[in-house]
Amino acid sequence: MSLQPPVTKMSPPQDIDQYFTDIHPPLTGRQALLESARCLYCYDAPCIKACPSDINIPSFIQQIHSDNLQGAAQTIYASNILGGSCARVCPTEILCEQACVRNKEAECAPVLIGLLQRYATDHAEYAGHPFSRAADTGKRVAVVGAGPAGLSCAHRLAMKGHQVEIFEASEKPGGLNEYGIARYKMTDAFAAREVEFVLSIGGITLHTHKALGRDVSLAELQSGFDAVFLGIGLQGTRKLLLEHESAKGVVDAVDYIRELRQASDLSQISVPQRAVVIGAGNTAIDIACQLRRLGCEEVTLAYRRGEESMSATGHEQQIARDHQVRICTWSRPELLLLNEQGELQGLQLRRTRFEAGELVDTDQAFTLPCDALFKAVGQTLVLPEDEMQQQLQIEDGKLWIDAQFRTPLDKVFAGGDCTSVGQDLTVEAVQQGKLAAESIHQLLMPVQA
Repeated sequence: MSLQPPVTKMSPPQDIDQYFTDIHPPLTGRQALLESARCLYCYDAPCIKACPSDINIPSFIQQIHSDNLQGAAQTIYASNILGGSCARVCPTEILCEQACVRNKEAECAPVLIGLLQRYATDHAEYAGHPFSRAADTGKRVAVVGAGPAGLSCAHRLAMKGHQVEIFEASEKPGGLNEYGIARYKMTDAFAAREVEFVLSIGGITLHTHKALGRDVSLAELQSGFDAVFLGIGLQGTRKLLLEHESAKGVVDAVDYIRELRQASDLSQISVPQRAVVIGAGNTAIDIACQLRRLGCEEVTLAYRRGEESMSATGHEQQIARDHQVRICTWSRPELLLLNEQGELQGLQLRRTRFEAGELVDTDQAFTLPCDALFKAVGQTLVLPEDEMQQQLQIEDGKLWIDAQFRTPLDKVFAGGDCTSVGQDLTVEAVQQGKLAAESIHQLLMPVQA
Protein backbone atom coordinates (compact mmCIF):
# COMPACT_ATOMS: atom_id res chain seq x y z
CA MET A 1 0.00 0.00 0.00
CA SER A 2 1.42 3.34 -1.02
CA LEU A 3 1.72 6.05 1.59
CA GLN A 4 1.73 8.71 -1.09
CA PRO A 5 -1.54 9.47 -2.89
CA PRO A 6 -0.72 9.28 -6.64
CA VAL A 7 -1.48 12.88 -7.49
CA THR A 8 0.47 15.85 -8.74
CA LYS A 9 1.99 17.64 -5.80
CA MET A 10 0.17 20.85 -5.07
CA SER A 11 1.99 24.06 -4.37
CA PRO A 12 1.93 24.28 -0.57
CA PRO A 13 0.83 27.46 1.16
CA GLN A 14 3.55 30.04 1.69
CA ASP A 15 5.49 29.38 4.90
CA ILE A 16 3.62 26.12 5.41
CA ASP A 17 5.19 25.60 8.85
CA GLN A 18 3.07 28.43 10.22
CA TYR A 19 0.01 26.22 9.72
CA PHE A 20 1.42 23.65 12.12
CA THR A 21 2.05 25.82 15.15
CA ASP A 22 0.15 25.23 18.40
CA ILE A 23 -3.57 24.96 17.82
CA HIS A 24 -4.05 26.17 21.40
CA PRO A 25 -1.39 28.83 22.16
CA PRO A 26 0.07 28.51 25.68
CA LEU A 27 -0.89 30.91 28.44
CA THR A 28 1.30 33.87 29.24
CA GLY A 29 2.40 34.40 32.83
CA ARG A 30 -0.30 37.00 33.41
CA GLN A 31 -2.98 34.82 31.84
CA ALA A 32 -1.93 31.88 34.03
CA LEU A 33 -2.08 34.06 37.16
CA LEU A 34 -5.57 35.33 36.31
CA GLU A 35 -6.85 31.89 35.32
CA SER A 36 -5.48 30.20 38.45
CA ALA A 37 -7.35 32.80 40.54
CA ARG A 38 -10.64 31.49 39.10
CA CYS A 39 -10.20 28.08 40.77
CA LEU A 40 -12.37 27.63 43.87
CA TYR A 41 -9.95 25.00 45.31
CA CYS A 42 -12.89 22.72 46.04
CA TYR A 43 -12.87 20.22 48.87
CA ASP A 44 -13.41 16.75 47.41
CA ALA A 45 -12.91 18.37 44.01
CA PRO A 46 -14.88 16.76 41.16
CA CYS A 47 -12.09 17.60 38.69
CA ILE A 48 -9.76 15.18 40.52
CA LYS A 49 -12.34 12.41 40.28
CA ALA A 50 -12.67 13.08 36.55
CA CYS A 51 -8.90 12.94 35.94
CA PRO A 52 -7.86 9.41 34.86
CA SER A 53 -4.40 9.94 36.38
CA ASP A 54 -5.65 11.31 39.74
CA ILE A 55 -3.76 14.62 39.57
CA ASN A 56 -4.46 16.90 42.56
CA ILE A 57 -5.72 19.68 40.31
CA PRO A 58 -6.71 22.30 42.91
CA SER A 59 -3.34 21.87 44.61
CA PHE A 60 -1.23 22.51 41.50
CA ILE A 61 -3.44 25.43 40.46
CA GLN A 62 -3.03 27.00 43.91
CA GLN A 63 0.74 26.54 43.57
CA ILE A 64 0.66 28.34 40.21
CA HIS A 65 -1.25 31.19 41.84
CA SER A 66 1.44 31.33 44.52
CA ASP A 67 4.14 31.46 41.80
CA ASN A 68 5.48 28.07 42.87
CA LEU A 69 5.85 26.53 39.43
CA GLN A 70 8.31 23.87 40.57
CA GLY A 71 5.87 22.73 43.22
CA ALA A 72 2.98 22.79 40.74
CA ALA A 73 4.85 20.69 38.22
CA GLN A 74 5.96 18.24 40.88
CA THR A 75 2.36 17.82 42.02
CA ILE A 76 1.43 16.98 38.43
CA TYR A 77 4.38 14.67 37.82
CA ALA A 78 3.77 12.76 41.05
CA SER A 79 0.58 11.42 39.46
CA ASN A 80 1.40 11.73 35.77
CA ILE A 81 5.04 11.85 34.69
CA LEU A 82 3.91 12.65 31.13
CA GLY A 83 1.87 15.60 32.35
CA GLY A 84 3.35 17.86 29.69
CA SER A 85 2.08 15.84 26.73
CA CYS A 86 -1.22 15.06 28.42
CA ALA A 87 -1.78 18.80 28.91
CA ARG A 88 -1.57 19.11 25.12
CA VAL A 89 -3.60 16.10 23.95
CA CYS A 90 -5.90 15.12 26.83
CA PRO A 91 -9.61 15.74 26.07
CA THR A 92 -10.00 17.96 29.13
CA GLU A 93 -13.30 19.23 27.74
CA ILE A 94 -14.94 15.87 28.59
CA LEU A 95 -12.87 15.09 31.70
CA CYS A 96 -11.62 17.54 34.34
CA GLU A 97 -12.94 20.73 32.75
CA GLN A 98 -16.37 19.23 32.21
CA ALA A 99 -16.46 18.36 35.91
CA CYS A 100 -15.35 21.85 36.99
CA VAL A 101 -17.93 23.43 39.34
CA ARG A 102 -17.60 26.69 37.42
CA ASN A 103 -19.80 25.05 34.78
CA LYS A 104 -22.72 25.24 37.21
CA GLU A 105 -22.52 29.01 37.43
CA ALA A 106 -24.05 31.51 35.06
CA GLU A 107 -20.72 32.12 33.34
CA CYS A 108 -20.59 28.48 32.16
CA ALA A 109 -16.83 28.65 31.67
CA PRO A 110 -14.65 26.05 33.41
CA VAL A 111 -11.17 26.77 34.68
CA LEU A 112 -8.71 26.11 31.84
CA ILE A 113 -7.10 23.19 33.63
CA GLY A 114 -5.27 21.77 30.62
CA LEU A 115 -3.60 25.05 29.74
CA LEU A 116 -2.66 25.65 33.38
CA GLN A 117 -1.12 22.18 33.54
CA ARG A 118 0.87 22.95 30.42
CA TYR A 119 2.00 26.29 31.86
CA ALA A 120 3.34 24.59 35.00
CA THR A 121 5.14 21.76 33.22
CA ASP A 122 6.56 24.04 30.52
CA HIS A 123 7.98 26.64 32.90
CA ALA A 124 9.14 24.65 35.93
CA GLU A 125 12.92 24.45 36.21
CA TYR A 126 14.85 21.82 38.14
CA ALA A 127 18.53 21.43 38.90
CA GLY A 128 18.10 17.71 38.25
CA HIS A 129 15.20 15.32 37.88
CA PRO A 130 12.28 16.19 40.19
CA PHE A 131 12.30 12.67 41.67
CA SER A 132 15.17 10.56 42.98
CA ARG A 133 15.65 6.81 42.75
CA ALA A 134 15.32 4.58 45.75
CA ALA A 135 18.21 2.27 46.66
CA ASP A 136 18.93 -0.33 44.02
CA THR A 137 16.80 -3.44 44.60
CA GLY A 138 18.81 -5.72 42.33
CA LYS A 139 15.63 -6.52 40.37
CA ARG A 140 15.38 -6.17 36.60
CA VAL A 141 12.19 -5.46 34.66
CA ALA A 142 11.68 -5.54 30.89
CA VAL A 143 9.26 -3.03 29.37
CA VAL A 144 8.12 -3.72 25.82
CA GLY A 145 7.09 -0.49 24.11
CA ALA A 146 8.30 3.06 24.71
CA GLY A 147 4.91 4.73 24.36
CA PRO A 148 3.10 6.55 27.19
CA ALA A 149 2.23 3.34 29.07
CA GLY A 150 5.74 1.90 28.83
CA LEU A 151 7.47 5.16 29.75
CA SER A 152 5.17 5.70 32.72
CA CYS A 153 5.74 2.15 33.95
CA ALA A 154 9.51 2.39 33.48
CA HIS A 155 9.74 5.69 35.34
CA ARG A 156 7.76 4.49 38.35
CA LEU A 157 9.80 1.27 38.53
CA ALA A 158 13.05 3.26 38.32
CA MET A 159 11.85 5.51 41.16
CA LYS A 160 11.47 2.40 43.30
CA GLY A 161 15.04 1.31 42.64
CA HIS A 162 14.56 -1.34 39.97
CA GLN A 163 16.68 -1.56 36.84
CA VAL A 164 14.53 -1.22 33.73
CA GLU A 165 15.22 -2.07 30.10
CA ILE A 166 12.82 -0.78 27.44
CA PHE A 167 12.51 -2.59 24.11
CA GLU A 168 11.03 -0.36 21.41
CA ALA A 169 10.29 -1.54 17.86
CA SER A 170 10.54 1.88 16.21
CA GLU A 171 13.53 4.10 15.57
CA LYS A 172 12.41 6.61 18.19
CA PRO A 173 10.69 6.25 21.57
CA GLY A 174 7.47 8.06 22.41
CA GLY A 175 4.82 5.91 20.76
CA LEU A 176 1.79 7.87 19.57
CA ASN A 177 3.20 11.06 21.07
CA GLU A 178 6.08 10.81 18.60
CA TYR A 179 4.33 9.24 15.62
CA GLY A 180 0.55 9.50 15.91
CA ILE A 181 -0.55 12.90 17.28
CA ALA A 182 -1.52 15.75 14.96
CA ARG A 183 1.54 17.88 14.31
CA TYR A 184 -0.27 21.05 15.42
CA LYS A 185 -1.08 19.49 18.82
CA MET A 186 2.47 18.55 19.78
CA THR A 187 5.05 20.87 18.26
CA ASP A 188 8.77 21.62 18.46
CA ALA A 189 9.95 18.03 19.10
CA PHE A 190 8.23 18.13 22.47
CA ALA A 191 7.65 14.36 22.50
CA ALA A 192 11.38 13.68 22.22
CA ARG A 193 12.21 16.18 24.97
CA GLU A 194 9.65 14.60 27.27
CA VAL A 195 11.15 11.15 26.72
CA GLU A 196 14.57 12.56 27.62
CA PHE A 197 13.06 14.06 30.78
CA VAL A 198 11.48 10.73 31.80
CA LEU A 199 14.68 8.76 31.22
CA SER A 200 16.81 11.30 33.10
CA ILE A 201 15.80 9.75 36.42
CA GLY A 202 18.37 7.03 35.69
CA GLY A 203 18.17 3.27 35.96
CA ILE A 204 16.44 2.95 32.55
CA THR A 205 18.13 1.56 29.44
CA LEU A 206 16.42 2.12 26.10
CA HIS A 207 16.81 -0.29 23.17
CA THR A 208 15.28 0.86 19.86
CA HIS A 209 14.66 -1.28 16.76
CA LYS A 210 13.78 -4.17 19.08
CA ALA A 211 10.41 -5.64 18.09
CA LEU A 212 8.59 -8.33 20.00
CA GLY A 213 8.60 -11.54 17.99
CA ARG A 214 11.35 -10.32 15.67
CA ASP A 215 14.29 -9.27 17.84
CA VAL A 216 13.17 -10.48 21.23
CA SER A 217 10.67 -13.07 22.41
CA LEU A 218 8.38 -13.00 25.39
CA ALA A 219 9.84 -16.30 26.60
CA GLU A 220 13.34 -14.78 26.56
CA LEU A 221 12.18 -11.78 28.54
CA GLN A 222 10.42 -13.98 31.09
CA SER A 223 13.56 -16.00 31.67
CA GLY A 224 15.96 -13.05 31.65
CA PHE A 225 14.03 -10.57 33.83
CA ASP A 226 12.21 -10.61 37.13
CA ALA A 227 9.06 -9.19 35.50
CA VAL A 228 7.81 -8.02 32.11
CA PHE A 229 5.45 -5.19 31.17
CA LEU A 230 3.76 -5.12 27.77
CA GLY A 231 2.90 -1.64 26.51
CA ILE A 232 2.85 -2.54 22.83
CA GLY A 233 -0.11 -0.41 21.77
CA LEU A 234 -2.16 -1.18 18.66
CA GLN A 235 -0.08 -1.67 15.54
CA GLY A 236 -2.62 -2.79 12.92
CA THR A 237 -5.28 -0.84 11.04
CA ARG A 238 -8.81 -2.10 10.50
CA LYS A 239 -9.87 -2.74 6.92
CA LEU A 240 -12.85 -1.32 5.06
CA LEU A 241 -13.42 -4.76 3.52
CA LEU A 242 -13.94 -3.23 0.08
CA GLU A 243 -12.73 -4.48 -3.28
CA HIS A 244 -9.58 -2.72 -4.54
CA GLU A 245 -8.66 -1.58 -1.02
CA SER A 246 -4.98 -1.94 -1.90
CA ALA A 247 -5.29 0.45 -4.86
CA LYS A 248 -3.05 3.49 -5.16
CA GLY A 249 -4.55 6.38 -3.29
CA VAL A 250 -6.03 4.29 -0.48
CA VAL A 251 -3.96 5.17 2.58
CA ASP A 252 -3.85 4.26 6.27
CA ALA A 253 -4.34 7.54 8.13
CA VAL A 254 -1.91 6.58 10.90
CA ASP A 255 0.84 5.93 8.34
CA TYR A 256 0.31 9.33 6.71
CA ILE A 257 0.31 11.08 10.10
CA ARG A 258 3.50 9.24 10.99
CA GLU A 259 5.15 10.45 7.78
CA LEU A 260 3.88 13.97 8.38
CA ARG A 261 5.21 14.10 11.95
CA GLN A 262 8.64 12.87 10.91
CA ALA A 263 9.00 15.12 7.86
CA SER A 264 11.71 17.75 8.10
CA ASP A 265 10.28 19.64 5.10
CA LEU A 266 6.49 19.75 4.94
CA SER A 267 6.56 21.09 1.39
CA GLN A 268 7.79 17.66 0.27
CA ILE A 269 4.66 15.88 1.51
CA SER A 270 2.41 14.73 -1.35
CA VAL A 271 -1.04 16.26 -0.93
CA PRO A 272 -4.23 15.28 -2.80
CA GLN A 273 -6.60 17.89 -4.17
CA ARG A 274 -9.72 16.08 -2.93
CA ALA A 275 -9.66 13.60 -0.07
CA VAL A 276 -12.15 11.47 1.82
CA VAL A 277 -11.48 10.32 5.38
CA ILE A 278 -13.39 7.29 6.68
CA GLY A 279 -13.76 7.30 10.45
CA ALA A 280 -15.24 9.07 13.44
CA GLY A 281 -12.47 9.31 16.03
CA ASN A 282 -9.69 11.71 16.87
CA THR A 283 -7.39 10.16 14.25
CA ALA A 284 -9.97 10.90 11.57
CA ILE A 285 -10.23 14.51 12.76
CA ASP A 286 -6.44 14.84 12.97
CA ILE A 287 -5.81 13.61 9.43
CA ALA A 288 -8.66 15.68 7.97
CA CYS A 289 -7.49 18.93 9.57
CA GLN A 290 -3.85 18.32 8.69
CA LEU A 291 -4.76 17.70 5.05
CA ARG A 292 -6.51 21.06 4.97
CA ARG A 293 -3.49 22.74 6.55
CA LEU A 294 -1.25 21.13 3.94
CA GLY A 295 -3.34 22.67 1.18
CA CYS A 296 -5.85 19.95 0.24
CA GLU A 297 -8.74 21.80 -1.41
CA GLU A 298 -11.61 19.51 -0.36
CA VAL A 299 -11.71 17.14 2.61
CA THR A 300 -14.81 15.12 3.49
CA LEU A 301 -15.09 12.98 6.62
CA ALA A 302 -17.59 10.15 6.11
CA TYR A 303 -19.18 8.16 8.94
CA ARG A 304 -21.87 5.51 8.81
CA ARG A 305 -23.74 6.75 11.91
CA GLY A 306 -24.76 10.18 13.26
CA GLU A 307 -22.60 12.86 14.88
CA GLU A 308 -23.81 11.87 18.35
CA SER A 309 -22.20 8.46 17.87
CA MET A 310 -18.80 9.78 16.81
CA SER A 311 -16.01 8.92 19.24
CA ALA A 312 -14.35 12.26 18.50
CA THR A 313 -15.52 14.79 21.06
CA GLY A 314 -17.74 17.72 20.15
CA HIS A 315 -14.70 19.93 20.63
CA GLU A 316 -12.73 17.92 18.05
CA GLN A 317 -15.67 17.94 15.64
CA GLN A 318 -15.77 21.73 15.90
CA ILE A 319 -12.06 21.89 15.10
CA ALA A 320 -12.82 19.97 11.90
CA ARG A 321 -15.58 22.40 10.98
CA ASP A 322 -13.28 25.33 11.69
CA HIS A 323 -10.93 23.79 9.12
CA GLN A 324 -13.82 23.62 6.62
CA VAL A 325 -13.87 19.84 6.72
CA ARG A 326 -17.21 18.51 5.51
CA ILE A 327 -18.65 15.93 7.93
CA CYS A 328 -20.91 13.53 6.04
CA THR A 329 -22.80 11.28 8.46
CA TRP A 330 -25.15 8.33 7.86
CA SER A 331 -22.90 7.31 4.96
CA ARG A 332 -21.25 3.92 4.53
CA PRO A 333 -18.40 3.40 2.03
CA GLU A 334 -19.61 0.92 -0.57
CA LEU A 335 -17.44 0.97 -3.69
CA LEU A 336 -14.01 2.31 -4.63
CA LEU A 337 -14.03 3.85 -8.10
CA LEU A 338 -10.81 3.50 -10.11
CA ASN A 339 -9.67 4.92 -13.44
CA GLU A 340 -8.16 2.86 -16.26
CA GLN A 341 -4.74 3.07 -14.62
CA GLY A 342 -6.11 1.53 -11.42
CA GLU A 343 -5.88 4.79 -9.48
CA LEU A 344 -8.56 6.02 -7.14
CA GLN A 345 -10.89 8.62 -8.59
CA GLY A 346 -13.94 8.42 -6.36
CA LEU A 347 -15.90 6.68 -3.63
CA GLN A 348 -19.49 5.48 -3.75
CA LEU A 349 -21.29 5.64 -0.42
CA ARG A 350 -24.60 4.21 0.74
CA ARG A 351 -26.96 6.21 2.93
CA THR A 352 -27.82 4.50 6.22
CA ARG A 353 -30.38 4.88 9.01
CA PHE A 354 -31.41 3.24 12.25
CA GLU A 355 -34.37 0.90 11.96
CA ALA A 356 -35.66 -1.07 14.95
CA GLY A 357 -32.43 -0.28 16.76
CA GLU A 358 -30.18 -1.57 13.97
CA LEU A 359 -28.11 0.26 11.36
CA VAL A 360 -29.45 -0.55 7.89
CA ASP A 361 -28.80 0.60 4.34
CA THR A 362 -31.26 2.76 2.45
CA ASP A 363 -31.86 2.74 -1.30
CA GLN A 364 -29.93 6.00 -1.69
CA ALA A 365 -26.32 6.09 -2.87
CA PHE A 366 -24.03 8.93 -3.89
CA THR A 367 -20.48 9.46 -5.13
CA LEU A 368 -17.68 11.62 -3.81
CA PRO A 369 -14.87 12.37 -6.31
CA CYS A 370 -11.48 12.02 -4.59
CA ASP A 371 -7.80 11.54 -5.31
CA ALA A 372 -7.11 9.84 -2.00
CA LEU A 373 -9.01 7.95 0.68
CA PHE A 374 -7.67 7.82 4.22
CA LYS A 375 -8.72 4.95 6.47
CA ALA A 376 -9.16 5.99 10.11
CA VAL A 377 -11.54 3.27 11.27
CA GLY A 378 -9.55 2.13 14.26
CA GLN A 379 -6.42 0.18 15.09
CA THR A 380 -6.00 -3.43 16.11
CA LEU A 381 -3.69 -5.50 18.27
CA VAL A 382 -1.09 -7.41 16.29
CA LEU A 383 0.82 -10.18 18.04
CA PRO A 384 3.52 -12.23 16.25
CA GLU A 385 2.48 -15.84 15.67
CA ASP A 386 5.17 -17.13 18.01
CA GLU A 387 3.85 -14.97 20.82
CA MET A 388 0.27 -16.06 20.17
CA GLN A 389 1.34 -19.52 21.27
CA GLN A 390 1.96 -18.09 24.71
CA GLN A 391 -0.90 -18.06 27.20
CA LEU A 392 -1.90 -14.48 26.52
CA GLN A 393 -5.66 -14.13 26.67
CA ILE A 394 -7.41 -11.98 24.05
CA GLU A 395 -10.67 -10.25 24.99
CA ASP A 396 -12.52 -8.09 22.45
CA GLY A 397 -9.39 -8.02 20.30
CA LYS A 398 -7.10 -6.84 23.11
CA LEU A 399 -5.01 -8.31 25.92
CA TRP A 400 -6.96 -9.41 28.98
CA ILE A 401 -5.56 -8.23 32.33
CA ASP A 402 -6.86 -8.49 35.86
CA ALA A 403 -7.32 -5.65 38.35
CA GLN A 404 -3.55 -5.68 39.07
CA PHE A 405 -2.67 -5.48 35.35
CA ARG A 406 -1.46 -9.08 35.31
CA THR A 407 -1.84 -11.26 32.21
CA PRO A 408 -2.36 -15.02 32.59
CA LEU A 409 1.40 -15.46 32.04
CA ASP A 410 3.63 -15.63 35.09
CA LYS A 411 5.40 -12.32 35.83
CA VAL A 412 3.90 -10.65 32.72
CA PHE A 413 1.86 -7.46 33.09
CA ALA A 414 0.31 -5.16 30.48
CA GLY A 415 -1.24 -1.73 30.13
CA GLY A 416 -2.23 0.98 27.69
CA ASP A 417 -4.07 0.73 24.39
CA CYS A 418 -3.19 -2.96 23.94
CA THR A 419 -5.43 -3.93 26.87
CA SER A 420 -9.21 -4.18 27.18
CA VAL A 421 -9.28 -1.67 30.05
CA GLY A 422 -10.60 1.87 29.65
CA GLN A 423 -10.52 4.13 26.62
CA ASP A 424 -7.63 4.57 24.21
CA LEU A 425 -6.46 7.86 25.74
CA THR A 426 -2.87 8.92 26.41
CA VAL A 427 -3.73 9.87 29.99
CA GLU A 428 -5.26 6.44 30.64
CA ALA A 429 -2.21 4.71 29.19
CA VAL A 430 0.00 6.72 31.55
CA GLN A 431 -2.18 5.77 34.51
CA GLN A 432 -2.20 2.09 33.61
CA GLY A 433 1.58 2.05 33.23
CA LYS A 434 1.96 3.69 36.62
CA LEU A 435 -0.46 1.31 38.37
CA ALA A 436 1.10 -1.71 36.68
CA ALA A 437 4.48 -0.60 38.02
CA GLU A 438 3.02 -0.52 41.53
CA SER A 439 1.74 -4.08 41.07
CA ILE A 440 5.11 -5.22 39.72
CA HIS A 441 6.82 -3.64 42.71
CA GLN A 442 4.52 -5.52 45.09
CA LEU A 443 5.44 -8.75 43.30
CA LEU A 444 9.17 -8.08 43.46
CA MET A 445 9.34 -6.57 46.94
CA PRO A 446 6.42 -8.02 48.90
CA VAL A 447 7.84 -7.10 52.31
CA GLN A 448 8.16 -3.44 51.35
CA ALA A 449 4.83 -3.21 49.53
